[in-house]
Amino acid sequence: MLRLTAEETARAVGGRVIFGDEKQVIAHISLDSRTAAKGDLFVPIIGERVDAHDFIGQVLKNGAAAVFTSRHQSREEAERAMAGQETGMSAKAEAAWIAVEDTRRALQALGSFLRSQNPIPLVGVTGSVGKTTTREMTAAALSAGFSVYKTPGNSNSQVGVPITLAEIPPEAQIGVIELGMSEPGEMTRIANIARVDCALITNIGVAHIEQLGSQENILREKLHIQDGMPADGPLFLNGDDPLLRTVHIPGRQIIFYGMGENCAYRGEELRVEGGQTAFTAVCGERRIPVRLQVMGSHMVQNALAALAAADYYGVDLEAAARELGGFTGYKGRQQILHIGGITVIDDSYNASPASMKAGIEVLHSLEGCRRKIAVLADMRELGPEAPAYHREVGAFAAGQNLDCLVLFGELAREIGTGVCGALEGVRMERNAWQDTSAEGSAHPPQIQLCKSLDEVKAWLDENLKEGDGVLFKGSNSMGLSQAVKHLLDRQKQEKKENE
Repeated sequence: MLRLTAEETARAVGGRVIFGDEKQVIAHISLDSRTAAKGDLFVPIIGERVDAHDFIGQVLKNGAAAVFTSRHQSREEAERAMAGQETGMSAKAEAAWIAVEDTRRALQALGSFLRSQNPIPLVGVTGSVGKTTTREMTAAALSAGFSVYKTPGNSNSQVGVPITLAEIPPEAQIGVIELGMSEPGEMTRIANIARVDCALITNIGVAHIEQLGSQENILREKLHIQDGMPADGPLFLNGDDPLLRTVHIPGRQIIFYGMGENCAYRGEELRVEGGQTAFTAVCGERRIPVRLQVMGSHMVQNALAALAAADYYGVDLEAAARELGGFTGYKGRQQILHIGGITVIDDSYNASPASMKAGIEVLHSLEGCRRKIAVLADMRELGPEAPAYHREVGAFAAGQNLDCLVLFGELAREIGTGVCGALEGVRMERNAWQDTSAEGSAHPPQIQLCKSLDEVKAWLDENLKEGDGVLFKGSNSMGLSQAVKHLLDRQKQEKKENE
């Protein structure tokens, strides 16, 4: 847990206290001027459209202990900036201004310093799909033997990882840190800050391929999670992934997990029992029964990664499996909700072709549903091949016996095109694909196009019925989480009206 004076913080990042009380104690780091509070260090990040230095006055008014600044390099400049700001005299006199060359780099330097002061072992998690779920499942498995700290929320970026490291509490015995990247060189920067002791890589997909160019480039970037790792730290890789299973790094211990014979931690006897995913984890001579509350074969791979990490740190695998059995999912990531008699798979946080297929597969596997409906939105950052990736998802969906596809966005429209390509007797008419197949032939799902979230909500209100199962999946920027919230709010309103 962060507990430094402004003077110590300045020294750690190569900065200078140019104004205020250098003995101010910093307890937390904040990037958001709207939530910065008493005791916080405010780090103003300069973005493409907004320079957060403009909000220093606001955070001082809220009682921030200190601020980084690259805009002001002397006491006189800080005093001029304070003139006219609506802050109390105590804030003017006490808050420490720490001058640095670059606020983002200073934040990273602070994160690196905090890591050097904390010997806690850290497990790093990265991959194109499933990072957060694997992080949560790994933390659950490790909790059978340790007090575990894990990345809060989505703080897995160049600015998020330093904050994650600053929040490690003194009672934590081990940490699980999610590391994300979207551009060349980013993983190296993050990995050198976190300096994890071992790492899990879930898969190599096409997320961020627009910035990185190819899956091979994505693999190379992900493998930079080793930067900062000790030489004896193992890499746990998904042995079912076509690219990861070919990885060989001289001098680095590589341990595969998955369903294949090449995996040291292998899943066998995969089945669905009572709506739950069950399998046997095979680890050498040990066979451990595992039952998960989260559905899908990809969740078995995530669980095997978690068990591999737990075993590496000496956790009893049967105890770890019991903890995994209590995991119920993470908000917006294949979380199963029951709303007014409707089974909702909330997978709205983000999307890639692999994760969208996985979500559709889970919808297909739901038992006892009257109808199975997939609400799918655009998948972003897929580069020039984006339409083809969407058609690929449509072709997959065509074979999953779904009753209806609700498609939101111009790219999502290509999912419908993929369905058409896979099934005969389907044509476009206005805003929906119409079934014109011959009597008695296999019928495609009903397909509805929506141009806005309001249209999606209206369709749900008019068409969803008790007993339906519905999946929500799309890139976070498409806002499908608001459609899930709409259903929850509607249920609350109906309950209130019936009381």
